Amino acid sequence: GEFLAYSAYVGNDLSTPRPEFHFPGLKPGDPWCLCAARFLQAHDEGCAPKVSLEATHMRALEIVPLEVLQGHAA
Repeated sequence: GEFLAYSAYVGNDLSTPRPEFHFPGLKPGDPWCLCAARFLQAHDEGCAPKVSLEATHMRALEIVPLEVLQGHAA
C-alpha cells in the first residue's frame, strides 16, 4: 500500500521479510503498531494508514489531533 511504500522511502522498510528477526513482512491491510509521530508524518505527506481507534492510546492525542485520527479510522 501507499503507507508501506512511504515507510520504505523514509528508511523503514516494513514490506520486506526479515527471517532472521522472525518478521514475515507486511502486506497492505496488515495490522501494525505505529508511533504517533510517524503516523502524523505520513498524514502530512498524504499517505497515512487506516487507524484502529480502539487500539490507539490516549497519549497519541498529545501528537495527533483527534480529528486527524478519526479521518483515518478503519
